[in-house]
Amino acid sequence: MPEFQSDGYTLSYLDEGAGEPVLLIHGFASNKTVNWINPGWVQTLTGAGYRVIAIDNRGHGESEKLYDPALYTSPTMAEDAKRLLDHLGLDRVFVMGYSMGARISAFLSLKYPERVRRVVFGGLGGGMIHGTGDPAPIIAALEADQGVPIKHAVGKAFRMFADQTGSDRLALAACMRSARQKIPVEDLAKLAVPALVAVGTRDVIAGSAKELADILPDARVADIPGRDHMVAVGDKVFKQAALDFFAEG
Repeated sequence: MPEFQSDGYTLSYLDEGAGEPVLLIHGFASNKTVNWINPGWVQTLTGAGYRVIAIDNRGHGESEKLYDPALYTSPTMAEDAKRLLDHLGLDRVFVMGYSMGARISAFLSLKYPERVRRVVFGGLGGGMIHGTGDPAPIIAALEADQGVPIKHAVGKAFRMFADQTGSDRLALAACMRSARQKIPVEDLAKLAVPALVAVGTRDVIAGSAKELADILPDARVADIPGRDHMVAVGDKVFKQAALDFFAEG
């Protein structure tokens, strides 16, 4: 996969297809392959005539692993995404982020609205404002030694996911300590980019899609029926809603 430099760190990305560019930003503990290739997003978007750029966020996938939580703020990772656009010479793109990637997409769209045609916030609604729960059990699970029992259900799930994807657990723990910055309502109310908020109806992590959409100046909701946080990302309803939304732009 190609790489670029962002503030001195080496980050990996995917660049496939031709047409109007779409930048994809994955969620916590995931990567461009797990979040976008395996669920069929890259195939769906390139098949619809888009150029797909998908970044591996710092500390994830094939990108450089960092261990200082201060290097993982969401605004910092939004700067990584902006530098990727600069690296590729892209002035304006469609943007879609999932979960942590949606938060990063929001910071990108708020600071650089001239670079974003439209933005999709997947897997994150009211949690963008209120937060998405206590990160401590997830951090503890990621930092636990091999063989140590993990009793917390969510922490155990993230630990298993990290092990399955061969992730650097200590880099992820550092990221989890830092990357959940809440965004004030007054800031979100100034978003100058049309937005789609897509959340599974069984997602207990994301928060209400309607709550977030009601705050944004130009937003709509796409309910992903019967899907929780982990499964909604690849749902055909989500894909069609995003395609329809991008087509309007």
